[in-house]
Amino acid sequence: MEKSFIKALAGIVGEANTLTDPESLACYGYDSTPELQSRPGAVLLPGSAEEISQVMALCHEAGVRVTPRGSGTNLSGGSISFDAGVVLQTSRLNRILEIDEENLTATVETGVITSALHREVEAKGLFYPPDPGSMNISTMGGNVAENSGGLRGLKYGVTDDYVMGLKTVLADGDLLKTGGKVVKDVAGYNLNQLLVSSEGTLGVFTEITVKLIPKPVAKKTMLVHFPQLEQAALTVSHIIAARIIPATLEFLDRVTIKCVEDYAHVGLPLDVDAVLLIEVDGHPAQVEEDAAGIRQICERHHCSFFQTAAGPEEALKLATARRVALSALARMRPTTILEDATVPRSCIAPMVKLIQDTARKYDLLIGTFGHAGDGNLHPTCLTDERNPDEIARAHKAFGEIFEATIAMGGTITGEHGVGVAKKKYLPKLVGESGLRVMRGIKGALDPKGILNPGKIF
Repeated sequence: MEKSFIKALAGIVGEANTLTDPESLACYGYDSTPELQSRPGAVLLPGSAEEISQVMALCHEAGVRVTPRGSGTNLSGGSISFDAGVVLQTSRLNRILEIDEENLTATVETGVITSALHREVEAKGLFYPPDPGSMNISTMGGNVAENSGGLRGLKYGVTDDYVMGLKTVLADGDLLKTGGKVVKDVAGYNLNQLLVSSEGTLGVFTEITVKLIPKPVAKKTMLVHFPQLEQAALTVSHIIAARIIPATLEFLDRVTIKCVEDYAHVGLPLDVDAVLLIEVDGHPAQVEEDAAGIRQICERHHCSFFQTAAGPEEALKLATARRVALSALARMRPTTILEDATVPRSCIAPMVKLIQDTARKYDLLIGTFGHAGDGNLHPTCLTDERNPDEIARAHKAFGEIFEATIAMGGTITGEHGVGVAKKKYLPKLVGESGLRVMRGIKGALDPKGILNPGKIF
């Protein structure tokens, strides 16, 4: 990248917010995706929507490619610049602009940390449900770009269920405002929904308005042990069939259980195939009724142990078993390949069995955990990228897992996005017509192809 162009960029965001030294470029040359690294040409830290607009206009005119980036927790290579372009890091736009208690909305800048919004709204008795595993690090802009889910997705949905309005800088620097605070809005195309989950390929978010709901009055947290995997999977299906919708219905397999217990010492058993973490919330009477119904279903499916948290501290301890699953698995081997195959709930048992069989076939260590209630599983391969043979076997294994996922009526990603890591599987999932429509949208909004190139397609 020419020095004169970098100087022009620095004239917009300031020299202190223009990073070109090798150490900084190395830090922004990777995200949370294994095996992927590439140094950008420059990293910019804009402080306002106007600065982002000016940067995009300048890059559009020069044909310089731009990769938007939040906290870099992306798991599909979506926040890495692979062509020595500009990384646009949005963490300085970190203000919670408004919590509107009359309209039940919150308006934030794109760089606000997700858990910071949780704390602010819950202090007012309100609730923003999406809670991705990276919520203490990830930004709201990144959540919108990837349509992040979380443990509460079964009952409360995912990010796009809460996005009401967006301010987005387009590829040419124009500012697009979509949606707002109104509950109903059917004027024209639903551009909010188009931009959510676009993975930084259609625009750069600067401001986000989300829906809030009343904070649940009561909740109960339960941890259930199952000697056999099939018992746990059937329990999940039968809880939903009984018209009980928990806020959280999470699954850990034997490999994950052992890693979590070695890491966090939360009292998990080492002699069972699976545990379920279940949480119900709402009106106290409904919570009691749902918890009793869940216990009956678990006992009917021969659970070996059923624990209900006695209070908030114990509930937090039980929830920790799931929250630390990735950290616990990651410490076992140098490289962690975390995926998010998602299948219909009725296919959870055959999907987990297929993952286990595939791990044995390719002689790999794969732990599986995830959001069993909505069919979103996270098969996690513990490997070492310095071992080419083992890495090759891992990629073959995941290829077969995704083929089976699609055959079961599932999808290649429920949360993490396509990015670079999964784009080879997308044609099989959406077909030529789907790709043609997506490419048409991309071409209309970014005709020069400068926004996050090489991702999705």
